Amino acid sequence: MILNISGVVLLGTIVFLFCRNHGLKSSHATVCGLFGFFLSSTAIAPSIKAGGQSLAGLLSGLNF
Repeated sequence: MILNISGVVLLGTIVFLFCRNHGLKSSHATVCGLFGFFLSSTAIAPSIKAGGQSLAGLLSGLNF
């Protein structure tokens, strides 16, 4: 649950920065958000979630 919230905050921040600095229009961000909601209700959603968890595990295991 904590990973989901931090991922939402991270992606929300990226979208906000793109809207402010790189010319991403609000309508484009809205369409991307709606696409994410619709994608989460498809059969591929568990694979995407597993990939995200795998990536998070990989990144958390890196030592600098």
